[in-house]
Amino acid sequence: MQSLSAATVWGATPEIAQWCRERLATLRNEGLFTPPSVRGTLSFPGNIGGVTWGGAAWDPERGLLIANTNRLAAIVKAIPREDLVAAIAGRRSTETAWGGEFALQRGTPYGMHREWFVAPNRQPCNAPPWGAIVAFDLATGTLRWQSPTGSMGDGRPAGSISLGGPAATAGGLVFSAGTVDAHLRAYDSDTGREVWSADLPASAQSTPMTYVWRGKQYVVIAAGGNARMKSGAGGTLGDSVVAFALP
Repeated sequence: MQSLSAATVWGATPEIAQWCRERLATLRNEGLFTPPSVRGTLSFPGNIGGVTWGGAAWDPERGLLIANTNRLAAIVKAIPREDLVAAIAGRRSTETAWGGEFALQRGTPYGMHREWFVAPNRQPCNAPPWGAIVAFDLATGTLRWQSPTGSMGDGRPAGSISLGGPAATAGGLVFSAGTVDAHLRAYDSDTGREVWSADLPASAQSTPMTYVWRGKQYVVIAAGGNARMKSGAGGTLGDSVVAFALP
């Protein structure tokens, strides 16, 4: 999705959906590339994608480009320079459930603030899944499949934001981590169906790597967690590198 309207706003209850619609009505919302504004601008996809900075994987056998995608709307606001100090001082009382961040933008007339478009119940105001792994067929120019990635928490819809890319293997598997929940997952390259997952000691905001040693293939993931994900959506920090052997 690249746009959000009152008709497509989402909420777990009618009351939450109405809160989101009313908040949306206060924002500048003209689709992709709408610039930041003093009133606040809707940015969708938000500042973590779309396609994540973890990159994409290439499956030459199937002609598929595979990538993790995020589907989370954000609010970007320009703050006049003379108001910036007061805005930063009052941030605890003005930010929404997941918090936000300021950019000073020295040398310009405005600072900037961005935060997620999230309701008081700590769930995004756009419909889930909030993250998915997708396979794009480069021969036909079509989306072959898409599957939600992980979860943003117990009892929440499938599909977590992901800060990491996938790795494709010649054996027909795609490995991906990067989600809020601490798992490494494997997906079927032909269908996108999740076929395996393993618990990690912390979430893995990273891209898996694979190698062969003494005739056996391994998949390795760095599971260090993420401080911002921890404060925003729960989680654990760590310093583990975990290796799995393929059968």
